[in-house]
Amino acid sequence: MALTDTRLDTLKESVPRNLHIIPIVIILFYVLYQRFLSPLAKVPGPFWASLSRLWITKHSWDGDIHRIMIELHKKHGALVRTGPNEVSVAELSAIKKIYGAGTKFQKSDWYSVWQGHRKFDLFAERNESIHGLQRRLVSRAYAMESLKDLEAYVDDAIYVFMNRMDERQNRSVDIGNWVQLFAFDIIGEITFSKRFGFMDVGADDGAFAQIEGALRSAAWIGQVPWLYWLHDFTMPLIGNRLGITARHGSLRNFAMREIEARKDRGTDRKDILSKLFAVHKEKPTEFDDNAVVSMASSNIFAGSDTTAISTRAIIYYLLKNPQYKQRLVQEIDDMRRRGRISDPVSLEEANNMPYLQAVMYEALRCHPAVGMSLPRVVPSTGVEIDGHYIPGGTTIGVNPWVVHRNVEVFGDDVDSFNPERWLKQDTGDMHRFFFAFGSGARMCLGRNISWMEMSKLIPMLFMHYDLQLVDREAVWTENCWWFVIQRGVVVTLQRRNIANA
Repeated sequence: MALTDTRLDTLKESVPRNLHIIPIVIILFYVLYQRFLSPLAKVPGPFWASLSRLWITKHSWDGDIHRIMIELHKKHGALVRTGPNEVSVAELSAIKKIYGAGTKFQKSDWYSVWQGHRKFDLFAERNESIHGLQRRLVSRAYAMESLKDLEAYVDDAIYVFMNRMDERQNRSVDIGNWVQLFAFDIIGEITFSKRFGFMDVGADDGAFAQIEGALRSAAWIGQVPWLYWLHDFTMPLIGNRLGITARHGSLRNFAMREIEARKDRGTDRKDILSKLFAVHKEKPTEFDDNAVVSMASSNIFAGSDTTAISTRAIIYYLLKNPQYKQRLVQEIDDMRRRGRISDPVSLEEANNMPYLQAVMYEALRCHPAVGMSLPRVVPSTGVEIDGHYIPGGTTIGVNPWVVHRNVEVFGDDVDSFNPERWLKQDTGDMHRFFFAFGSGARMCLGRNISWMEMSKLIPMLFMHYDLQLVDREAVWTENCWWFVIQRGVVVTLQRRNIANA
């Protein structure tokens, strides 16, 4: 009996000692599976990315994912594994398959943190049927034919911008900040018939920091969306700890106040809000008050940053490459001498300026506003890309920065700013794979408005001013938190004598 008790005691002691082996075995099996047995095991990529979401989360936090992905695709080719269940795609033939009309590839959970509890959200809605219905309701307000109603409001903002530049001649000017003040004021003008007044005082009211905080927050926490929803559940206890909630909170509340004020004062102007009100009146069930607020707040959140980023890129690359700046100025002066350009420049005139359009395309090719993959979920049937079978449920996506540096499409000098590539006879593939506003059915709804703003402002700026970088050797900084935000475009500007130009 004593011997039996001793054996039992020994057994009881050995079991706890062996328990620590179990998690080691589980971890070892997980690593072996991901590296050698997973359907994605043969897709190359960073070692740690194959094992954990921490790799892509870290780079999303650091703000360098746009540059990292360019280098990884150069090293590994068309497919790069960026997570245990995620692949970045640079295969051109796959773009239409993933993003084309009627696609079965739905947006991933990364977008859920942008949508939160909102029912109407064109950007983040993952159900393609719902998105299609919502887009059809509002697309007319953003269509090309609506631009003629909005162009005069852009002209008003341009007058204010030019006056502010006049006041700052021969001084160092952070033109990057000023074009954001301009873009934000225009959003107020074309959406609410009310400029925010940022250009008047030369500063914003904290909105820029809120938007940037929301972008940075969403960029990384979207990689681990369960953490966002845990925060959402516990927020009544712990309070708000995430910047992304500004998209659903303070910015949305601002839009609500402006909409209510607009109802009180009314207007006969044909701005975007009037068009949204018309949809609401026609279809109040499908497009209710919350939908109106959602669209207005989305204009504020996305409409200013994307245009400002793109405008900064145009100015920066022109000033870094004075030979191309000079050619643009020559086109502007030539059109002015022939009486084919107005002051301010009209959209129709800008569209008939081939070099201006080439400059804009090239700047947005070199620096598309979005620097992260546009993630989609492979349908249950799976898909074959570049000879690899990608199973259903895998997250895949295309990064605009990677596509825009495809040598087969854009030439061997893809890392150089060269507007003249867009003046060649055959630019079909370049336009086909121009990814600055997304692709397919989910292409950016506000692209026409953004293009109009830039088409009008850039020729006005270079027609009336000689711009120079304060430090011609300085390189701007880039932070990719979904949008790739730049800093460091500081210039001096002086009025040109256009009468003698």
